[in-house]
Amino acid sequence: MNEQLNIYLNEYVPRIEAYLKGMSFADQVGVRLAAPLNEAMHYSVDAGGKRLRPVLTIMAYRLLADDWHRALPVAAAYELVHTYSLIHDDLPAMDDDDLRRGRPTNHRVYGEAMAILAGDALLTEAFRLFAEEVEAGPEIIVKLVSGLALAAGRDGMVGGQAIDILSQGKTGQEKIDQQSELLEILHRRKTGAMITGSLLAGVDLAEGDASLRSRLAKFGAVIGLAFQVADDILDEVGEEESLGKDIGSDRELGKLTFVSLFGLPEARLKLAELHRQAVYLLEPLGEKADGLRALTDYIVERDR
Repeated sequence: MNEQLNIYLNEYVPRIEAYLKGMSFADQVGVRLAAPLNEAMHYSVDAGGKRLRPVLTIMAYRLLADDWHRALPVAAAYELVHTYSLIHDDLPAMDDDDLRRGRPTNHRVYGEAMAILAGDALLTEAFRLFAEEVEAGPEIIVKLVSGLALAAGRDGMVGGQAIDILSQGKTGQEKIDQQSELLEILHRRKTGAMITGSLLAGVDLAEGDASLRSRLAKFGAVIGLAFQVADDILDEVGEEESLGKDIGSDRELGKLTFVSLFGLPEARLKLAELHRQAVYLLEPLGEKADGLRALTDYIVERDR
C-alpha cells in the first residue's frame, strides 16, 4: 500500500472502526432473547477489511467540506450493507466459502439461518442510520436513502449477484463479445454500484452540484470495474493467507471473470487502462482529490 494512502487511512479508518464497534444492534430485550443474532452481526462487521466504501464516502465529502466526522453514519451505512452482502455471498446457496477476512465465514460459526438473519438485520440497520443518525435536512436524507437503495438493490448489487449466479457454468455458450458485455454489466452492478453509491453519498451529504456528482459517478464506475478485474486476477494468482478467503473458487464454480474470458495478460492490460481512465477523471479536481488518486493506485496494485 502506498505511503500517501496510508496517511489518509490512518486518519479515517480508526474512526470508522470505532463507530462500527460502538454500534448497538440490540435493545435490552434483544440482548436477552436474541444474543446470537447480535453476536453474528458484530462478528462480521468487526472482522476488519479494507473499509473501502466508507473511506470513499469520506473522501468524496471532503472534496466539499472539512467536518468529515459528520459523514461517519453515512459511511457506516455503506459498510453495513457491504458486510451483509458478504455474509450472504458466502452461504452454501451462493459461493459456499469457508473463509472471509481470514476467519471462518459467518454461517460456519453461527449456522446458515442466523447468518441469513444477520445479513438481513445489517441491511435494515443501514437505513435506520440514515433516519436517526445523519445530521441533514429531510431532502438530503431522502436522497441518501434513495441512493443506497438503488446501489444495493435490483438494479445494483443484488441484480449483479443474480447475474453472477445465472451465468455460472455458461461461459462457453455465447460469443466472446456477448460474454464481455455481460461481464461488464455484472461487475458494474455487483461491485461498481456500491462503490459509486458510496462516493455519491458523500457528495449528496455535502450538497455538491450536478457536475461533481456526474464526474464522481463516472469515476466510481471505472474504479468499481477496476476493483473487480483486480479481484478476478487475485482469485487466480493471489495467496489465500494474504487475501483471507478461499482462492480459485471462481474457477471451481465456473464463474464468468475477466481472467476466464480473456486470460491473465489481457486482464492486466484492462486493469491498467481502467487506472488511466480513473486518474484522468480526477485531474480537474486538483489536490483535493489526492486521496482518491492514492486509493485508485491501491485498487490496481493491491495484493489482497
